[in-house]
Amino acid sequence: MASAWQVFAYTLSSMNSSYLSTLLEQYNVDDPRVVHGRALRTAAADRYLCHHLITNYSKSPDLLPYSSRLFFTQIPSPNVVSWTSLIAAHSASPAAIRHFVSMLRHPTLPNSRTLASILRTCAALLCYPFGLSLHALSVKLGLSAEMFTGSALLDFYFKCRSVNDALKLFDEMPERDEVYYSASIVGLASNTRPLEALSVFAEMRKGGIGSTMYSISGALKAASEMATLEQCGIIHAHSVITGFYQNVVVASALIDGYGKSGLSSEARRVFDENLQIMNIVGWNSMMSGYAQQGDIRSVTELFHMMEGRGLVPDEYTFLAILSACNNSANSVEDIEQWIARMKSMYGLEPRVEHYNCLISAMARAGRLEDAHNLTTSMPFEPDAAVWRSLLVACRHQRDADKIKMIVKRLLELNPSDDSAYIIASNALSSAGKWDEVAALRRRMKDRQVRKEVGQSWVETQGKVHVFLAGDWRHSRRGEIYARLDELMAAIKQLGYDPVFDEAHHHESVDEEERKEKLLHHSEKLAAAFGLLEGVTPPGKVLRIVKNLRICRDCHQVFKYLSIAVGREIIVRDVNRYHRFSDGACTCRDFW
Repeated sequence: MASAWQVFAYTLSSMNSSYLSTLLEQYNVDDPRVVHGRALRTAAADRYLCHHLITNYSKSPDLLPYSSRLFFTQIPSPNVVSWTSLIAAHSASPAAIRHFVSMLRHPTLPNSRTLASILRTCAALLCYPFGLSLHALSVKLGLSAEMFTGSALLDFYFKCRSVNDALKLFDEMPERDEVYYSASIVGLASNTRPLEALSVFAEMRKGGIGSTMYSISGALKAASEMATLEQCGIIHAHSVITGFYQNVVVASALIDGYGKSGLSSEARRVFDENLQIMNIVGWNSMMSGYAQQGDIRSVTELFHMMEGRGLVPDEYTFLAILSACNNSANSVEDIEQWIARMKSMYGLEPRVEHYNCLISAMARAGRLEDAHNLTTSMPFEPDAAVWRSLLVACRHQRDADKIKMIVKRLLELNPSDDSAYIIASNALSSAGKWDEVAALRRRMKDRQVRKEVGQSWVETQGKVHVFLAGDWRHSRRGEIYARLDELMAAIKQLGYDPVFDEAHHHESVDEEERKEKLLHHSEKLAAAFGLLEGVTPPGKVLRIVKNLRICRDCHQVFKYLSIAVGREIIVRDVNRYHRFSDGACTCRDFW
């Protein structure tokens, strides 16, 4: 039987353009120049074939110049479809904008697909002013509510971080289908607006709008950011019912969601059930889930399984391994060996994130000089995460000289980074550098840098309960504060004393006021709520998520609470998981 290629070659001898176009679509021809050349020889190159050729040339960066040459030399009177093909072919570069302006000067008016293509360019290149002009043009042409234009506009606003404009556009849509909902859910989740993303997902389901793999994976991304285990379970069930469970994108998002919610066993079940379709993204998600728990044994086991199946690990694979080593307090030598293997066996050059794991491990081991030398000698400019790792270690070691140097470098990177000021202030105060602390606070005030508001939340029965420090908004506030008083009384009998961050000692408030503020931190209120009757079932793990670093006093409180209430408490802060059990934490008091 003749192969597809033989059939293709045979039929080239007497082809008109429609046949050539059909074959170009039907057969996977690596080089569209074959069809183009034959079309020129047989005079079969009409507009329809040229559009197909432009699209196929755009699939290879090396062949992209042929698309422009074909357009300008072989399409004498390009119409809107011709221009759209050319613009779409160059959508990843500024050339698309030049071609779009040329089209308007021709003059040719765009259609909804043209606008969608050029809006994708603006989103990729973050050309916000030009995108606004396109929005105005789409309104004038009556195309802004068209599906292609509307979804592209949403994507543009979300990628340019103009979330409020995107939501306004979404609300003004006369009819919202699954495309609009998917774009909004993904956009909100990607802009750290997880509660709103989940709310839009719930609205979509309530309205009977069908799900897509993008809306489901976007909702799972939002759930994973908030580490909301029950939401992951609800969306998991929905993915099974809608038939998307065995979609590789959804399955990978589920693994990531369960992993970031701290339930690596459920993530592994999803992984095993979808093993045959798993790509490198899914493997990395599973390994990252174990890495957050410091489960180096499971991470390395998966790595060897991956190698056995012929999959090639990438830089994210090794980042998961190094993170697991760092979170499990493995030796510096282990991390160095993995980095060497990454380079020698797979030809992968470590990035700044990989070096940060090594620097953090060195700092944790008390090797501050080695960590600092590596920071200044690695082939990258150290980012804020690297300097923060060093700063935390210096705080533990009370190395005043290095603290001042690192604070300077950290604030040079971003003078408006509120977390940098807080960490720096506590580090300097731990070394007794009160003048520097005062200067730092003045600088923070002068720059009008405000500390991000701390929030903690507990999920129960599919609902997320969010708390701020000193929060009185909850419907069960009376019970929450009464329970908190009971818990604090119980741990005081076990030997608890308040632990103030050093920077608090020189605040101009009295002792009682400082104790009051400390007592009502958001994570303590979340814990008191979670330990109310009917919230977290007896014997179950109490899970709390916080948007900032957990403070030293709350960390101490949770260690005592794990003894007083006789259960495991898991707190996921912005840095890592803290698993409290029998008066100890898995972070070993270093975070």
